[in-house]
Amino acid sequence: MTIDRAQASNLNPAGLMRLMTWLGPSFPVGAYSYSHGVEFAIEDGRVKKCDSVITWVEGVLAFGAGRIDGVLFCQAYEAARNRDLEGLIAIGIDADCRRGTAEMALEATAQGRAFVSTLTQVWDDALLASWAASMRDDDRLPSYSVAVAIAAAGADIDLRSALTAFFHAMGANLVSAAVRLVPLGQTDGIRAIAALEGAVELAVIKAMETDPDDIGACAPLIDWTSMKHETQYTRLFRS
Repeated sequence: MTIDRAQASNLNPAGLMRLMTWLGPSFPVGAYSYSHGVEFAIEDGRVKKCDSVITWVEGVLAFGAGRIDGVLFCQAYEAARNRDLEGLIAIGIDADCRRGTAEMALEATAQGRAFVSTLTQVWDDALLASWAASMRDDDRLPSYSVAVAIAAAGADIDLRSALTAFFHAMGANLVSAAVRLVPLGQTDGIRAIAALEGAVELAVIKAMETDPDDIGACAPLIDWTSMKHETQYTRLFRS
């Protein structure tokens, strides 16, 4: 994938406010109700303290959903900039096929549906609305990462900033789940988010440099905890 780096880091104030709104905790996508398998990882003793939370989330960003969603995000952003609806539909279908477990598929599509529903009622984004309608006609649900990318392109937000904000929100949500489940103190939670800055930056670079033909993930333990979560006896989260 060829990314124009001259245009890849020029965030305007309006774009910054949109990103803060769309990816902030008050935007109603229900992100707080998903742990991405972290809930079982904690019950199984694999995530216990701040350091292990950081390591776990780094793994998600580098080898798991972050690696897949980042490449999909870049593909969708470029297709949206070119107003390529057919391409976006193909990317959305590809995103649907790349979820390792039923709960991860639910996490991606339920948040995508909520994101599209709210955004299109507040902002005018005809391409996002058309894409979401086409996905529903194909009996598929919109993927969250693809939906955010389309919205960012439509709002003329540069790719690097949009992808950085998306990955930061992903990591912060998993840390928030760990704060509630381990439990961690609020200071340790912020310490974990701060420690993830390098992982977020690296995930952005990898996503922008990865050829779509090389898309893929290798995080079997994360997938395993997600599958075990499906039958976990006591659960606070949906994934």
